[in-house]
Amino acid sequence: MISRRDILTAPAAALLQTQVRPLRPNILFLMSDQHRGDCMGNAGNAAAITPNLDRLAREGARFTSAYSSTPSCTPARACLLTGLSPWNHGMLGYSKVAQRYPYEMPRAMADAGYHTCAIGKLHYTPQRNTHGYHTALLDESGRSESIDFRSDYRSWFYSQAPNLNPDETGIGWNDYPAKPYVLPERLHPTTWTADCAVNFLKTYASHQPFFLKVSFARPHSPYDPPSRWFNKFADRDLPQAHLGKWASRWEQKSSQDPSLWHGDLGAKQVRESRQGYYGSVSFVDEQIGRVLETLEQRGLMENTLIVYTSDHGDMTGDHNLWRKSYAYEGSAKIPMLIRWPKGLGPENRGQVRPEPVELRDIFATFLDAAGVEPSRKIDGESMLRLVNGKSAGWREFIDLEHDVCYGPDNHWSALTDGKVKYIFHARDGQEQLFDLKRDPGELHDLSGELPSTELLRLWRERMISHLAPRGEGWTAAGKLAFRPKSILHSPNYPKG
Repeated sequence: MISRRDILTAPAAALLQTQVRPLRPNILFLMSDQHRGDCMGNAGNAAAITPNLDRLAREGARFTSAYSSTPSCTPARACLLTGLSPWNHGMLGYSKVAQRYPYEMPRAMADAGYHTCAIGKLHYTPQRNTHGYHTALLDESGRSESIDFRSDYRSWFYSQAPNLNPDETGIGWNDYPAKPYVLPERLHPTTWTADCAVNFLKTYASHQPFFLKVSFARPHSPYDPPSRWFNKFADRDLPQAHLGKWASRWEQKSSQDPSLWHGDLGAKQVRESRQGYYGSVSFVDEQIGRVLETLEQRGLMENTLIVYTSDHGDMTGDHNLWRKSYAYEGSAKIPMLIRWPKGLGPENRGQVRPEPVELRDIFATFLDAAGVEPSRKIDGESMLRLVNGKSAGWREFIDLEHDVCYGPDNHWSALTDGKVKYIFHARDGQEQLFDLKRDPGELHDLSGELPSTELLRLWRERMISHLAPRGEGWTAAGKLAFRPKSILHSPNYPKG
């Protein structure tokens, strides 16, 4: 009989010969930046080309109601880091990830016996603060460099091409235009991230299980896939932008800058932007395929838990909105795919799970896979529970919010169970209600329709109950309070 000690110390390949539950499987955490949840073939999008993500869904589970509670870069990453809700990790909008939290994923995984490595975008402050990863190779291309910091990708780039400009394609980090990458494809940051991950897997020889985070900086703009992927979508029937009548308020351009956040730019521009965006998604998918292939070549596929997600989505012109930070599906809904090794989940694969899940659940899922309990209370729950059929007691809905971003009108709180979404706009108290089952594009705001009165009241009461514990300024006299001013941090945001 194989002892627990033998399992904990055996090389990963040797575990493949056993029939026991992998007590500490390797963990491969794949993520991208700004990948909207509907831009995958496995999500029913015939225009998307994502064979490797489709494989993960086919061989594991896809969560159809997965969200990012505060859908912009840094608060989403604070959520991943801590397993906490926005109020409890303290970032209610776009700010800096705190320099240290009481309980953090990389340190917890190291304490559980894992060798931890992060490759790609972390978006922490300062950049070299890796929150406990044993090793980190950074691509922070969208952030300013200084005498004190140059990302590992940029250093590698200049070692390979000292006379070239890594930004030669000429599109900014939040711009809506798209065009093919003008430099050799091997220099693209998406290629570099996969190259580093492949090299890690090829050379990994420790008896410790690994916790490897591979974080691609695309499909976040610039929408600049290699020409072969850009051209692949030139004649493809891409989805047109969703445009609800309620979105007419966003028709006027917020500025003349290519990084504007709202404006009707016309169907031609939406299609061009989406051509680059879809090409970037496919390029990331292709590079993920290289990582999975290496995992298989090492004989590690069946002793590795794989999770794929993104920090938030990208409106790409839906409702005349661009970028992220909104309550709407294009911004807040994200991919969530899990493929488990034998023994960690059931034999029935290809599951499509409807339960509302969120980025906070990933930390709990990894702890569960490692066979350890959280040493501090976190808000997330293990999604392995759901794939193993233990859905009793799972949350009914998930909370979403974002403090003032881009302009004072973009300031909101929301709730959704994946079937209905309620949005409270904090500046003026405007409400929106969407039936996501019948209207996944959120074209029809039901908040002003008489037949929806009871449903609206139900979700409003839920929001009151959710916000009331926060105290003065959030509710008043049993009603939702207007919040015309920014409240960027909760009292739980770490100081110092």
